[in-house]
Amino acid sequence: MEAMRVLIVAENASVRFGGEAILPYHYFRLLRARDVDAHLIVHERTREELTSRFPSDGGRLHFVKDLWLQRLFYRFGRILPHRIDELTLGMANQFLTQLRQRRLVRHLTTSQCVVHQPIPVSPRTPSLLFGLRVPVVIGPLNGGMEYPDAFRKSESWSSRIIVALGRAVSNVLNAIFSGKRDAAVVLAANERTRAALPRGLRGRILVMPENAVDTTLWQNKAAVTHTDAGRFVFIGRLVDWKALDIAIEALQRTPDVHLEVIGDGPMLAEWRSLAARLDLSERVHFHGWRTQEQCAEQLQRGCALILPSLFECGGAVVLEAMAVGKPVIATAWGGPLDYLDASCGILIQPSSRAALIDGFAAAMLKLASSSELAQQMGAAGRRRLVGEFDWQKKMDTVLGIYRSVLPVSTAPGDT
Repeated sequence: MEAMRVLIVAENASVRFGGEAILPYHYFRLLRARDVDAHLIVHERTREELTSRFPSDGGRLHFVKDLWLQRLFYRFGRILPHRIDELTLGMANQFLTQLRQRRLVRHLTTSQCVVHQPIPVSPRTPSLLFGLRVPVVIGPLNGGMEYPDAFRKSESWSSRIIVALGRAVSNVLNAIFSGKRDAAVVLAANERTRAALPRGLRGRILVMPENAVDTTLWQNKAAVTHTDAGRFVFIGRLVDWKALDIAIEALQRTPDVHLEVIGDGPMLAEWRSLAARLDLSERVHFHGWRTQEQCAEQLQRGCALILPSLFECGGAVVLEAMAVGKPVIATAWGGPLDYLDASCGILIQPSSRAALIDGFAAAMLKLASSSELAQQMGAAGRRRLVGEFDWQKKMDTVLGIYRSVLPVSTAPGDT
């Protein structure tokens, strides 16, 4: 009997890029570890990283290059606000990449083939993977978010208009390009995202968390690692909606508390300047980009993770903190609400900017003053993580979904 083949199709698959780009990397990695006939179809920009990480799978890695038009779109997109670029030129670039990936997929399909498109995770972004004559699985998707009510006024009127226009256009494009409508299975990370899916989907819609954690990397080493009770960690791209300024301002009310900031991005200079203006330069430490191994080590040495984000659809870093046995202080909005409860996290309601600053300051003082409480919450988070968000368990479920959409069941030895 012919073996099952899985084609993972994504814009990027990368550990270095982080964010949603790490998802297709893990799908491919774990499928190959289980000896599944998996192929990865991604953009050329990740060739060097992927070929070094999978030296024995060169024939299973397929890359598409940018057209001159895409390079032009990218240059113009860099001067636009992120959300506007994402819904205009960014989407156009994704379409051009998907069109050429679609041609590659047609050459690689077999009678026992499943195509899986895990990213982009936005429920509104159209998929061009239709008419392939094999079942397509899309997701888990995650989105359908707005900023908290108290912070929506911070968006410019032009940004709100363009975002609304972009969403209207995406509805039309989803009607024209039937990838999501024709998919055998569409996975949604939560009910919020399920409600934001395009209308008229013909396949099954299943709810599955977007993120999971490799527990062989993100480990609880509290027994062998010194923990600094007054040291909190932020990990993420330094973009405006991460709202790191909330945590920095909260430090004014938390003497002897330090904040380790891991990440890079366009807000670095502004937030570094804010720390200096508030006379906090000696307590806010900007480390720049770090590898996953370095991030795990920094978390293991810290008291807790800080995530004041106002627009966090997913929040894989929350799960990573739980995996290393650390509590999380986060805004009670979006992704963190899907992962945390009172046993392992402190969620701050975003009723106002002042309330967030007060809440983060109080939470940091609470955990810094009680190492026992921090350890109890971290242990609860680790138990929750292992039970619900481990990559190996997630792959068991995903393989079951693949088999369910194939026209003939694959042989047991295929996995």
